[in-house]
Amino acid sequence: MNQQIQMVDLKTQYLRIKDEIDQALLAAVEETAYINGPQVKAFIESLKSFNQVKYAVTCGNGTDALQIAMMGLSFKPGDEVIVPAFTYIATVEVIALLGLIPKFIDVRPDTFELDYEQLESKITDRTVAVVPVHLFGQCSNMEAINAIAEKHGLAVIEDTAQAMGAEYIYSDGTRQFAGTVGTIGTTSFFPSKNLGCFGDGGALFTNDEALAQRVHMIANHGQRQKYHHESIGVNSRLDTIQAAVLNVKIKYLKEYVEARQAIARRYDSHFLNLNGLSIPARVTYSTHVFNQYTCKVADGRRDALKAFLQERGVPSMVYYPIPVHLQQAYLLYGYKAGDFPVSELLCKDVISLPIHTEMEIETQDYIIEQVNAFFSHGS
Repeated sequence: MNQQIQMVDLKTQYLRIKDEIDQALLAAVEETAYINGPQVKAFIESLKSFNQVKYAVTCGNGTDALQIAMMGLSFKPGDEVIVPAFTYIATVEVIALLGLIPKFIDVRPDTFELDYEQLESKITDRTVAVVPVHLFGQCSNMEAINAIAEKHGLAVIEDTAQAMGAEYIYSDGTRQFAGTVGTIGTTSFFPSKNLGCFGDGGALFTNDEALAQRVHMIANHGQRQKYHHESIGVNSRLDTIQAAVLNVKIKYLKEYVEARQAIARRYDSHFLNLNGLSIPARVTYSTHVFNQYTCKVADGRRDALKAFLQERGVPSMVYYPIPVHLQQAYLLYGYKAGDFPVSELLCKDVISLPIHTEMEIETQDYIIEQVNAFFSHGS
């Protein structure tokens, strides 16, 4: 390949809509309302419209969104929150920061989602919530999770950082966007996300008016009225400039999702019968927006494949090399190797291939050729 392959090509994506982005940025700068400017309010309306949800609250990043959600739900130190052992660290980090207890649960080996069949066995009299993570761009089984949560009086916090634009499909065929199916949903606008800004950003979604008011207040120093602080809060705001970028890009989100899905289908067609590689599984209850195209490599050959591809100019990523319960910072909760065997095995088997909205057929062909070469040559 003459040009360098990237996991995500943000520059070309920007150049494609450069005029709109530049105009939006210039308008934000000329307004000089850098905090809570009109672009933030406009983006909130765009978010609500896109996700078909009553309330959206923007904040500084996806991690803050999770923390603000838990603060808004009035959890107390010592309360337990059920969370997958196979996820990005932020999902668990905020639980620990608030003095809550992460109650880990294993994931399903094919879809990487929280294993809802184990969920009820993890609930104790201290459990207050469950956090389904819509990992890599596909929803967890929300009907099953919501039914169990309702039975036991638990809140459901959807971590939608990797699944913005995905649709949950109910058994009767009706649909709702990821992040709007549980008690409250959170997302991230990190640049590499399907809807990404030019820095950090995040948001929360809910149809509960009282909860929306609480999280909005918490994100703004615990105040509804300036200098009148009703609760302990945080300072977590989406910058006006980032909102300006996002309010342009959200118009293209459906197009971005479709582009990723087309690339994923093409990967599938070439890898479906490749011995030693498992393509991403699809569920009937969700669309997949492919924030990542994550495969499993059999027989302990994942690292060899990664090295092989790197030598040939093909980047790849491992999300995630260590399950959360075995991270040094979380050993204090008393978990050990063997407690969550599926998560532990996935950390040794998964690999994510390049996928982004601007990928050209020639680039994808080269990646496919190299992956096939690895398995056909028995490397």
